[in-house]
Amino acid sequence: MSDLFPRRYAICGVSARAIGMFLKPMVSEFTEYAEPVALLDIDPLRFKIAKEDVPQIAGVPEYKAEEFDKMVAETKPDVILALGMDCTHVTYILQGLAHDLDVVSEKPMATTSEDCRRIVAAEKRSKGKVICSFNYRYPAIHRKMREMILAGAVGRVTNVDLSWYIDTQHGASYFKRWNRIRANSGGLSIHKASHHFDLVNWLIDGVPDTVHAFGALNYYGPDGEYNPSRKDGRTCGDCAERAKCRYYRRWATRSSALKVVDDHIGAFAGSRKQYTDYRPDRCIFDSAIDIEDTYVANIRYANGALLNYSCNFSMPYEGYRLAINGTKGRIETQEWHAPFRTPFPIEHERQYIDYFPIFGSQERFYAVENEGGHGGGDPLIREDIFIEPDPERPYAILSGAQEAWHSVAIGEAVWRSVKEEQIIHLDFSLD
Repeated sequence: MSDLFPRRYAICGVSARAIGMFLKPMVSEFTEYAEPVALLDIDPLRFKIAKEDVPQIAGVPEYKAEEFDKMVAETKPDVILALGMDCTHVTYILQGLAHDLDVVSEKPMATTSEDCRRIVAAEKRSKGKVICSFNYRYPAIHRKMREMILAGAVGRVTNVDLSWYIDTQHGASYFKRWNRIRANSGGLSIHKASHHFDLVNWLIDGVPDTVHAFGALNYYGPDGEYNPSRKDGRTCGDCAERAKCRYYRRWATRSSALKVVDDHIGAFAGSRKQYTDYRPDRCIFDSAIDIEDTYVANIRYANGALLNYSCNFSMPYEGYRLAINGTKGRIETQEWHAPFRTPFPIEHERQYIDYFPIFGSQERFYAVENEGGHGGGDPLIREDIFIEPDPERPYAILSGAQEAWHSVAIGEAVWRSVKEEQIIHLDFSLD
């Protein structure tokens, strides 16, 4: 494996995330450091879309999903980018490690704790290393919170409160796409909440050991309160009932809802057809949905810290509230995502951290922000991945395979606890 730049990257899973987060920056900002040398996917239409969006990769060879070994032999990549549907990550990661290649995976690293165990074991046998792209560690406010904890501002962490609110547009989108099937995504306690669990794990240096949760499908699926009728197989683009659908009408005019055309768009689908035999505008009230849309969970860590977590995927606004309590004080923050979708004025649009020492006066901290997606996290994690971790940063921030396993293990334990109605004890042994 070469340590010289540019490093050669094979993109496995040519998703919208692969195009926007990785391919476009590789051919613009990081040409000295990264070169895309192969595209691999189950759907040839994805190659066409990618090359239309990123003309610089017109000559990059294309491979079917079963041609991984051929791809490696012919293009000799240094790094595998596992960026397809969540359930495909484990296959690409294990294949890359078997070839002693480094792997960068989109989150979640896998959809089950057992697959994560396989990855960690395979990494120990390989010369390659795994990075999971948890970009939500990188926003300025989260880095500031990490620095305050490391500096001892809260003392020993005792408990964390995290509530995440996802609005009716964003929340419904998961139930229109492949994410709504647990076999594809692991459920939203893994696909989405692994971000949240990883953030807390990293902030408090915690290894989870026990999970107890409750959850339900409250808003979506055939029993959803706003389902116009119990009928499967509808799609927003050509649904005769979309004028009666409150979720559609929240983001569309009545005239557009009444005009039924098979446009593949709908109220919260993509702007064009991107995949063969796949629609991103399936009905959010289908009986095929087998995941939850509401969670509350308690997580205990090996260091004694406790996490109270909740997440709701059908809220009137989007954002989160996070508080970390310790023996010396408390830090807390709140963020409003997508303020342009929030149906009321927001008093403070710039995020800050309030610090309350156990004995002393409240202080307020603002962080130096940077531009870019996911609160400025995307540009920073790309620099760490494509160049090297920032040598001026005095603490580790990139997630490895073991840490990625911790977040998936919590997410899996959450939905298992919901289904089995019992406390789940986590096991990170490789035996």
